[in-house]
Amino acid sequence: MAKTDFGFHTLVCRKHEGGTEMSKQLVTVSVAFVVSVGLVFVGGCESDAGKGAGIGGLAGAGVGAIIGHQSGNTAEGALIGGAVGAGGGYMIGNERDKKKTKAEMDNMRADMNVETVTVTNSNGSKISVRLQKQGVGYVGPRGEYYDHLPTDAELKPVYGF
Repeated sequence: MAKTDFGFHTLVCRKHEGGTEMSKQLVTVSVAFVVSVGLVFVGGCESDAGKGAGIGGLAGAGVGAIIGHQSGNTAEGALIGGAVGAGGGYMIGNERDKKKTKAEMDNMRADMNVETVTVTNSNGSKISVRLQKQGVGYVGPRGEYYDHLPTDAELKPVYGF
């Protein structure tokens, strides 16, 4: 066996009639690693689904290579593990993305049903009173109900001075 030195990486190669050929396992594991890392950049890390696919792919390739090595199929194990890990990571991350989106939508809906009235106090200071829309009326922070959007003057006796 001949050793080829590429700086900090030393690859073990074997000779055959047509020249030198890198070990199939090393090439396949390297390709699996590069593809997994590529998924992170192509899929993007902006979403949990992209992050999950990248992390799952890398972890799966590593675990698959270790398991595959035990049966003499390191390369196949890495490829299968990488694919399964990337798929599983994507599914888990995608569910997280859905939950985040739902929470954001719920917050937006809640904010749409809130009106804020500014009450000016006798000393010139101001206080904001948030009123929750309920049916045709509004509910104040202390639970009081108004059948219309109350004015500054109507809220001053309750929240101002």
